[in-house]
Amino acid sequence: MRIAIATWIVVFISPAALPAAEPIEVVETPDEIKLATPTVEATIRKKGYVSGIAAGTFVDKKTGFHDAGYGLDIVDWIMEPGSDEAYRDKLPQEMVYQFGNEYHGKGPKRSIEGPQICTKAKELSPVVIRGKDFVAVKQSFQYQTAAPGKKTGSTWTQTIVFPEGKRYFVSSDRIDAVNDSAAMFLRLDMPGHIKHKEGDTFSQVFLSYFDKPIPSKEFLTNFAPDEKFNYRRDAWQAAGKRLPERIIRGYKLRDPATGKEGPWLLGMTLDPSIVSEAWCHQRGYVCMIEEFGERPIKAGEHFSAAFIVGYFDTLDEAAKVYDQHKGSSGLEVAESGWKLTSK
Repeated sequence: MRIAIATWIVVFISPAALPAAEPIEVVETPDEIKLATPTVEATIRKKGYVSGIAAGTFVDKKTGFHDAGYGLDIVDWIMEPGSDEAYRDKLPQEMVYQFGNEYHGKGPKRSIEGPQICTKAKELSPVVIRGKDFVAVKQSFQYQTAAPGKKTGSTWTQTIVFPEGKRYFVSSDRIDAVNDSAAMFLRLDMPGHIKHKEGDTFSQVFLSYFDKPIPSKEFLTNFAPDEKFNYRRDAWQAAGKRLPERIIRGYKLRDPATGKEGPWLLGMTLDPSIVSEAWCHQRGYVCMIEEFGERPIKAGEHFSAAFIVGYFDTLDEAAKVYDQHKGSSGLEVAESGWKLTSK
């Protein structure tokens, strides 16, 4: 009887010989850029509703929760105080700014340049920058319409950095102005609005310039932005108050199906003094608009703000991260690395 004997050859491969796995995955299509780090996922749209992080795509891998609104760090117009009523008939319809109503409040404001980027730019050309332990996305847009007496062509630039191992992203929005203004500002959603049905997607809102978190029951009926929970820098200064130590805004998520509470999703504006107004009001959803700047600027100058947006288990954890980067108002990135900058 002949017995067959199998021969096994064991080959040991050194880990160093294996191809290195990418710690951050990036998938790019004509319509969007999808990113996945070990801790978060996010999508940046190239077409349609653009700027910032696309709605519902910012996922916390630790808990499985995602943002509950229309997107994060979403950008609008360049604006200034004052009414456009005297020349509304000369404005493109999308630049007309109605006030004295439930959704914009009583304060007169006007658009200097448009269109509203998120809804009207239609298409952007974001660029991916890869570094050793991060991925960044940079995108820009030149404004195409202007109020009478103003030029078109101011440039908005947004830089978003996803650091490996963090449950947050770092971002900056910058305006390079082609117009003079006594009080130019940029409007954006920070961190972003909250879609909900009777508070089912969140349990609390946190605004660092108020004493304690606000329960979701306060947002069951509509109210104007200047009626409750409004912050204005000039009003604080007129009242003799010191400006807030931190500007941190956001909400504590909860699962609408089970009621289970999730992490805080917070947006931090790292230079508190640059925020001129911050809304948090109910208009069918919780509207979290923020405006920064509202200071004199000359054509050829620029202004910017820097943010950290992400997931935190506690407010104390968020405050510690804030204080590590407090005072920053800009963001620079290259393949060799990224850094927050200040004036």
